[in-house]
Amino acid sequence: MPTVKTKVINIDPEIMSGTPVFNGTRVPVQSLFDWLETETLDEFLENFPTVSRAQAIEVLQFAERLVTSPRILNENPA
Repeated sequence: MPTVKTKVINIDPEIMSGTPVFNGTRVPVQSLFDWLETETLDEFLENFPTVSRAQAIEVLQFAERLVTSPRILNENPA
């Protein structure tokens, strides 16, 4: 698996076996979504102090763009 690094997400086979993590941390991006099922963003940030608020918000905005993209929606009809 090749290394993929964006401003906020890092995918590197040498870090957490290639699990997407917040750049500069070992915190899986999936952890944010898991926490938000039952907790608040502030609680997530308290428990994962290596993740900045800006990083978390950027990941959420990225996810929003993905799920509201007309291209994505047209490729996956219900």
